[in-house]
Amino acid sequence: MQLTPIGPGATTPAAGLASRVFERLDARLEFNVDRPIVLALSGGGDSMALLDLAALWAARRGRRLLAVTVDHGLNPDSGRWNATAARAAAAVGVAWRGVRWDGPRPSTGLPAAARAARHALIADVAREVGARVMLFAHTSSDVAEADWMRARGSSLGRIRAWAPSPAWPQGRGLMLLRPLLPESRERVRSYLSERGLGWVEDPGNVDPRYARSRARQDLAAGAVPPPTASQPRTIRGPAPRVSAVGIIQLSRAASGRTLATAAVCAGGGNRPPRGERLARLLVRLAAGEDFTAAMCGARIEALGAHVTLMREAGEFVRFPPTPQVATPGGGLVWDGRFELAGLAAGTRVVAAAGRLARLSPDDRQRLARLPSAARPTLAVLIREGSDAPVLAGVTGRVRCLVGERLALALDETTHETGLGDALHGAMPPDPLFSI
Repeated sequence: MQLTPIGPGATTPAAGLASRVFERLDARLEFNVDRPIVLALSGGGDSMALLDLAALWAARRGRRLLAVTVDHGLNPDSGRWNATAARAAAAVGVAWRGVRWDGPRPSTGLPAAARAARHALIADVAREVGARVMLFAHTSSDVAEADWMRARGSSLGRIRAWAPSPAWPQGRGLMLLRPLLPESRERVRSYLSERGLGWVEDPGNVDPRYARSRARQDLAAGAVPPPTASQPRTIRGPAPRVSAVGIIQLSRAASGRTLATAAVCAGGGNRPPRGERLARLLVRLAAGEDFTAAMCGARIEALGAHVTLMREAGEFVRFPPTPQVATPGGGLVWDGRFELAGLAAGTRVVAAAGRLARLSPDDRQRLARLPSAARPTLAVLIREGSDAPVLAGVTGRVRCLVGERLALALDETTHETGLGDALHGAMPPDPLFSI
């Protein structure tokens, strides 16, 4: 494989595909900046084509690429596949890194677990090297297969051309760009053939034990995927308001997508609501009913024209957060909602629930500005050698992740230039309780 230029006046199918992909990359990414772009490289046909195309684009636009290959350890040939990916990246002058999934293998849902691990590992690398955007090689064929799977009960999310990383909290502040999404797998394979490029064929792609393989075979045999419901790309109506402690206020007329996304963000998790649960809440909102409900770890209060979402304190009893202790570096993400830094090593981070009465008078005065239901859901610190809780933000630095996560999920940021330091680990000076 070599980085053979495609002339600007070429009229071949490969040149046509390259022109379209370059336009999509130009529309989202910055030029001539010394910040890397991470590219997910499996060694399969789609990602090998994306590697070639992205390398051509990067050479023209003054950008660095880092190709990342995840070894899931699920196939005895994975080492050979990794070597193939590494050679392909080197041949086009792209840096390469291999990472391995060493986590536990579930007895069921292995493809979903492997997919989640892949996203998390690639996001970890992206954050480490300072990237803001990751390129993935999904095509329109992947969209059709996902639609086929959803029609048969899968909870697989919809694939969008520009979307936040689904890994949380590893992917905070990171966006996924899929510049091949309008192209079919067949068109991408034609590009590879015309360019004289090879790729790895994963036997799992034809293993009928996996739903993705069954979808691929069914569609190849002529099955028609179900129609895809149109998805709103921008917020309609009044935009959500988010406080510095992650309390979200929506209009009662907010769309189902906005309500679902806000609930996930306010709850700090990464699992979307079940369709029937969301539908019932939307009916109650449309009827003008005032109520309090819980969904996705969030408390939802509908009163008058507004809907307020915050973390549900009762979830700390049902699903206690994993205890976290600050390392010498002092940084961590707590409950999927707050990023803390500047903590002394050995400091424990826990929920305020059950500890409110033991806070100092000054801390209780700070909390008095918040709705009572939100107070138990904030983080407090237990310093080493002490059992007295201290409100996070008084000691150390705290950044709420809820607002920026919601903004990215609802398409408020459409270009790499909008993903500034505030979305990528910087700790702004705003106090925690400036609501």
